Amino acid sequence: MAVQPLVSVRTLSKSYGNKVVLKRINLDVAEGEVVALIGPSGSGKSTLLRCMNHLEGQDSGCVLVAGEPVGYVLKNGELHEASDKILSHQRRSIGMVFQGFNLFQHMTALENIMEGPIRVLKLPRPEVEQQARRLLNLVGLGDWADHYPLQLSGGQQQRIAIARALAMKPRVMLFDEPTSALDPELVGDVLEVMRTLAQEGMTMIVVTHEIGFAREVCDRVVFMADGEIVEQGLPGKVLLDPQHERTREFLRRLL
Repeated sequence: MAVQPLVSVRTLSKSYGNKVVLKRINLDVAEGEVVALIGPSGSGKSTLLRCMNHLEGQDSGCVLVAGEPVGYVLKNGELHEASDKILSHQRRSIGMVFQGFNLFQHMTALENIMEGPIRVLKLPRPEVEQQARRLLNLVGLGDWADHYPLQLSGGQQQRIAIARALAMKPRVMLFDEPTSALDPELVGDVLEVMRTLAQEGMTMIVVTHEIGFAREVCDRVVFMADGEIVEQGLPGKVLLDPQHERTREFLRRLL
């Protein structure tokens, strides 16, 4: 019997006014798979990622995580917009890390990580704190628990943001250019945390311009342009021997 993909995007379309951003996208991601989304600015990568956890609503099509639609509920064979409560529940299985860090400035690193599990999951504080400290160690910031975001570098803040997303115990992690706002010397620390997550079997979908990371860590590279998936396959194939001129042109400019 075929294994159901953990994330399934089905004929997803999205427009802003007259501008078509996504054109009937189909994409399956298996549990434990690490997928890089690459392509020029404006190709629809970030919009696709935001549709996956319903930060953006699609015009047509659907996104399924573990077989369940995200942002909608199925009633009598038809999809209906989910309530805020149901959407919040659906999003528990989907972690997201943005370009900006979006940390609560008035909370310490530890408090930022603990907030979701206590407030949303209603877990007991001692259990949450133990888990949060474990995650701080995972991202290499075990000694920074009591520091506030303004006392941390951009790379440290992004690693706290990753730990905060992991604290909700998601089944899939979405990364929207997580290193693009960082100084070059800080990028490596964030990518190292992501490598660790990949090695531990976390399902990850990563919008990135870090071609080295895509080549070394990802199981598959998906190249997008003009709202469509132009080419996808093994990193060594897509990045070193692309079949489409549009992919070759993009990589020539990037490398």
